[in-house]
Formats: sequence, C-alpha cells, structure tokens
Amino acid sequence: MPNQFLPTKTVLIIGDVMLDRYCTGSTERISPEAPVPVVHVRSSDDKPGGAANVAMNLAALGMHTRLLGAVGNDDAGDSLVNQLQRANIDTALVRCTTQPTITKTRVLSRNQQLLRLDTEERIDNSVANELMSAARTQLVDADVLLISDYNKGTLEGVLPDLIADAKAAGIPVLVDPKGHNFSRYHGASVLTPNRAEFFAAAGHCESETEYARAAAGLIDQHAFDALLLTRSEEGMSLYPRDGEAFHLPAQVREVFDVTGAGDTVIATLAACIAAGYTLEQAAELANTAAGIVVGKLGAASVSAGELEQAVQRETGSAHSGNVTDLETLRPIVERLQSQGKKLVFTNGCFDILHAGHVRYLQEARTLGDYLIVAINSDTSVKRLKGAGRPVNDEGARMQVLAALQCVDYVLPFAEDTPASVIDTLVPDVLVKGGDWAVADIIGSDTVLANGGEVKSLAYADGYSTTSIIKSIQDRTGKS
Repeated sequence: MPNQFLPTKTVLIIGDVMLDRYCTGSTERISPEAPVPVVHVRSSDDKPGGAANVAMNLAALGMHTRLLGAVGNDDAGDSLVNQLQRANIDTALVRCTTQPTITKTRVLSRNQQLLRLDTEERIDNSVANELMSAARTQLVDADVLLISDYNKGTLEGVLPDLIADAKAAGIPVLVDPKGHNFSRYHGASVLTPNRAEFFAAAGHCESETEYARAAAGLIDQHAFDALLLTRSEEGMSLYPRDGEAFHLPAQVREVFDVTGAGDTVIATLAACIAAGYTLEQAAELANTAAGIVVGKLGAASVSAGELEQAVQRETGSAHSGNVTDLETLRPIVERLQSQGKKLVFTNGCFDILHAGHVRYLQEARTLGDYLIVAINSDTSVKRLKGAGRPVNDEGARMQVLAALQCVDYVLPFAEDTPASVIDTLVPDVLVKGGDWAVADIIGSDTVLANGGEVKSLAYADGYSTTSIIKSIQDRTGKS
C-alpha cells in the first residue's frame, strides 16, 4: 500500500438523500390498546441516510466529498443539511416544496429495533434537469462518480447521460443499484449489488459456477467493467470483466446493526479507487470496512484511521509506525487533525535505541492519538555529534523506531533543528527529553501560537547513547 494510506481525492455522489431518525427509550409494559410494547422515548437522534450516509462515509475517509440530491423544504431537510455541512461535505441539494424529506424513523429499546416508520413521496421528475445541470458542473474535476440509487425517483431520467458524461471524461462510475433492471446503469464501471439485488437481476444461483456465469452475463449485457457482489455472511465476490473471480470471506466480529453497511462498502471502494488502489485492493479494504461498521449502531461511518488500524491488525502490524517524508505526511496530519485527532511530535538522533528512549517515547504517545518522530539525517548527526556518528544510518534508525508499538510515523530532516518540519506540520503537542525548558524547545513558539502544548519529558536515568558507545569502546580497547 502507498505510504499515505488514503490520499485525499474528490468524489461526486448523486442519489437518493434521506434522514435516519432514531428514537430510543425504555420498554416496561404492553399497551392496553393493542398487544404492542410501550416505548418511553428518552432521546431522538438524526443521522444522514441513503446517499447522504455514503457522503458521510467518504468524508470520514478523508475524501473531498460533493453530494447532489433532493430534500424537502422542511425541518428534516434542515437537520440533514446542517449535519452534512458540519461534516465539510459540499452539498448541492434541491429543496422540494411539494415533497417531504425522505425520513426513516426507527424506534429502539434495549438495543433492539422495534418499529420503522417511513415518511416519503417519490421525487418529482422536474428535479432531474436541475440535478443534471449541477452534475455536469461538478464532474469537471471529480476523481470518481458514485451513484447511490434507492429507487426513490431522484435519478429518474438522468442516469444514461450522467454515466456517459463521466465515462467520456475518463471518470470511473460506481453504482449501488436498486431493483432488477440493471440496464439503467449501462456502461458503469462497477456495480455493488447485494445478493437479493443480484438474484433479482440475474436469477437465483446456488453454486459458485452459477454465480460466476450470471455475473459474466450481466457484465457483457450491460458493458460493466466489474461487479462486486456483497453476500452477507458469505463475504464478497469480485467479478471483473477480464480475470478470475476474487472471493473475500466476511470479517468475523459481533454484528450489532447492518444498517448502512452497503453504503460503507461503496464509499470505501470509491475512496480507494480514487486513491489509486487496484480494484482487488479496493474490494479488500471495502470488505474490512464493512466488518467494522456492522459493529456500530445505525448508519455509521468508518474513519480512515479505523480502517488503517484494522488492516494493520489483519496483517500483524498493528501500531507499527510508517516511515515517510514531510511531503507525504503533511496531508495525513491535516486529515487526522480535521477528524479531531491529537498529534504528538518529538525529534532526536536516536542513534542507538535504548530503554531510556523507549520509555520516553511511550510516555510521549500517551499525550495524544498519534506520535510522530522526526530524526536527524546522517549528515545532520555528523555535524552535531562529530566524526564516527551516527553508528546506525538513518534508514536503520527509522526502521527500528517504526517497529515500536508507540510510534505511528517516522520521518527524517536534514537541518540541524526540526523547526521547518514543525512549522509545516504544526503538531498539537510538542515534547522534548532531558532538561529542556519549554521556552527553549525548538518549535515551541509555533505550537503555542496555534493553541498547542509543549512539554519537557525526562529520559530514564542511567541511559545514554554516548555512554553505551564509550562502554563498548572501553571493553574492546578501541577509541
């Protein structure tokens, strides 16, 4: 995978926008009016649903997200727009005066869904032209077009021109389909049907041979590049136009709520394709994201950090640091800080890593969510420490630091101080070891001016690289 797990790209979403409302309360008795439970509602929570939930997933993954759709000119529409704007999603939503915002109200008690109430009317065809005009403008610099179809009428009449325009511009088109008529998505790059949608379009399948034959038929008939079939407890299957089927087992974890899992799949797939991953790699990451989101309540999102950590757990490299550079790390830092993460920064030569270093770095990591360690380059160490140093070159020093569980990112700097690195990254917490006074720590002025913290942490007594080197020289009789 690239050093930057998910580079920020632009994804345009068009589809059926909804509001998911969750009314939660206690249930202690049965109604005397009918044999149904009485729920004493304690709280009500609104969340973006449908295409809006796809947009929330993409924003959580660090994508520049644009959303086109229609909502009512009502309180539900206001709630939806406000939440999308707070998530930094660019919206071009048509406000309909004759139709309500599509709203799904779920009544829950003791973590169980008891009832769902749907408020909706089919979106009027007059909305289509307005959306198509906006889509043509928004497509200009998009990296991926994502179509989220819930068959509520938003996309009626616009799909053929929309897909054709995107394909003509070389923009991949991903579709989360609805219904049995896949011809409406003719020419799309990738469709992500669930099993019921796949069977509705291609007929029931029992064996893997039947699945593969049906997928190939749909791909040929409708000029798709691939199908990614989500198969519930059986995981996912990717069927490319050219190549063998690629099967992914379901991630084993407790399933709390499957609401919105399909939205997470296509959002992750779109983000990864936009970021330059292969289709197979993107499908693997989408499968991992789905495994995370079903453990959350409602139409939830998966952040890039959660996804990256899950991948690290799967590969046995959880919490291992990434060796990187300033250019690559800068957008990662911006994305993490935009998600409210606290970034800790420290620096040093770290020539011979010892227990004092490790304890210091472990303490530094407790001060935030991510720890960035900048090390002096070989030429910088030589200027500071003299001939014969460093003992270990910068590549080896970064590799050892990156292997520590408490270190998230490691990068080199060639100057005598990390001032320019700190000015570029502007960490939330700056720490230094030894007897440094806060005012004397390089970069403290930048961090403090931006509302951050600066701390001086003591190394453990009895450890130093210089004393280790001297001890070795004394024992070997070398100087």
